Order: sequence, then structure tokens, then C-alpha cells
Amino acid sequence: MNIQKIEQEVQQWLEDVVIGLNLCPFAAKPNRNKQIKIFVSEATTEEALLEDILQELMNLDSKTTEELETTLVAIPNMLQDFMDYNFFLDWVDALIKQQEWEGIYQIATFHPDYCFGGAEPEDDENLTNRSPYPVLHLIREESMEKVLKHYPNPEAIPDTNIARVEALTLEERRKLFPYLFV
Repeated sequence: MNIQKIEQEVQQWLEDVVIGLNLCPFAAKPNRNKQIKIFVSEATTEEALLEDILQELMNLDSKTTEELETTLVAIPNMLQDFMDYNFFLDWVDALIKQQEWEGIYQIATFHPDYCFGGAEPEDDENLTNRSPYPVLHLIREESMEKVLKHYPNPEAIPDTNIARVEALTLEERRKLFPYLFV
């Protein structure tokens, strides 16, 4: 496993897809300010992955937002099956609850085979959450609340994102999501 290559692929996805398509209107500033950490987990078991996530949440908890705003945990060695990934999220939620971090941290989810409930796997809307590897985005709720206060109509973000990805040409999709066309 080449950790540096995986970090670069996740960074490329962050810059080209998440920021480039403005899927998350709040990501550009912390990326510019080097406040986003990409952590590549080498875990091959759920227990080891939970330990990595705990360590990254503790790291986030020990830093100010100026030092570290958010963390992307890339998971290249496991949870390739989207259903397994979804089931694992229950363990992450339990971890946050156990550590009494509810209301402090939340998780956003990304996966190469991401599929929203009620959607078909080939539906365009799934592209908004498709990443080169399974990824857990560790988010500070306080930071999210701050930016949402100043963002007009945040409820429209998902629909705007779906419209953006639906408008992509096949060539643009191949360029932005090369891992989906292997």
C-alpha cells in the first residue's frame, strides 16, 4: 500500500470534485489554509479501523480549529462493499456516543459505490458522495453551525449538487471520477 499515493488521490478528489464542483461550499477555505488532514488508515479489521478513527477524533479534539479544522479518513484496505461500509457506520456512531461527542463531532460519508437510500446505483445523484476510497469525514459540528449561519439557503445544497453532477459530460465524469471507469 502506497500511503502517499492514496493521500494524493484523496487530495485530488477533494480539490477537483468536492471543491472544484463546489459540492461543499465550506471546504475551499480550510483546504487553502492547510486545515484539512487526510489520514490513510492501514486497518484491515473493524477493531483496528475504529481505533484509528478514535485516534483521529482525539487528535481533532486536541487541536484548535485554526490548527486542524477537519479530517478525512481514507480506508483503502477494507469496506469496499458499500453495504459493509454502511453497517460499519453504526460502530462509528456508537464510538461517538460512547466518547460523549454527540453534538461535537459528526461523520459525513463517501464511498466509490455510494448509493443514497431510494436511489439506484447508476443514478447521477450518487456522484456527489463518490470518492476514490471509502472515506469518513470527521466534522466539528460547531464549525458547521458557524458556516451554515452565514450561508443562504443551506437546504438547497443537496439539490444544487445533484444538478451540478447531472450536468457533467461523460468526458468530465471520466476526468473527475477515473476510479469509477476502471
